[in-house]
Amino acid sequence: MILTDLQPYTEERVWTAEDIPVLTARLTVPDPPVADDRISRRIRRYYRLQLRACLRRCEAFLFPRAEADFRAALAAGTLLPPCRAELDYEITCREGALLSLCVRLRETAPQGGCRLACWGDTWDLTDGFPVPLTAFFPDRSGWKRELLAHAAEELRRQEAQGLLCPRSDAQRALRRHFNPRSYYLTPEGLVFFYPQGTLAPEGAGILTFTVPRRQSEPAAPAEKKAAPPC
Repeated sequence: MILTDLQPYTEERVWTAEDIPVLTARLTVPDPPVADDRISRRIRRYYRLQLRACLRRCEAFLFPRAEADFRAALAAGTLLPPCRAELDYEITCREGALLSLCVRLRETAPQGGCRLACWGDTWDLTDGFPVPLTAFFPDRSGWKRELLAHAAEELRRQEAQGLLCPRSDAQRALRRHFNPRSYYLTPEGLVFFYPQGTLAPEGAGILTFTVPRRQSEPAAPAEKKAAPPC
């Protein structure tokens, strides 16, 4: 099996204004071993492009904002700690030919603001292509309706227990912001998630919902055979 020694690859950058750091970034992505095979090359290229996209965001958006905040603070006679961008990942499932990961981005500002983003990737290591969410449900099973109903019930449960204060339009937002690519696998089952701020105030972070394994048994689509979740 390929990718037996997946290692982290990290790049660190510092942006300065008047020689004072105003933005720092530490970006880490999974890095397949150097090998002359198309699967390793494809996965490595995918995550390097993800890292480059984060660097471009730092350069084009975060740095100008951090520099403006720095100059405003300097004019007021104060100094701010640098803003920070952190990209990291977690291997959430590895079983047979399946490799599932969760990649998280965290951007923090001196004023206390925090932006969170998350990506889920599940790879079929026999060909190096992503496994679609539909591969884990029987054909014509109404999988999307099942997931939305599961999330709606969980939102109601957490609100009733005082664990979460959903937005007033959270039930409608479940369908509006559902993305079938926003999922990953864990030993407990299939996890799907929503962007920060779409279902609850931003302080609640990224809301995740876990479908237990017994409810997400894999299907065998015509184009791909899928191994069961971890």
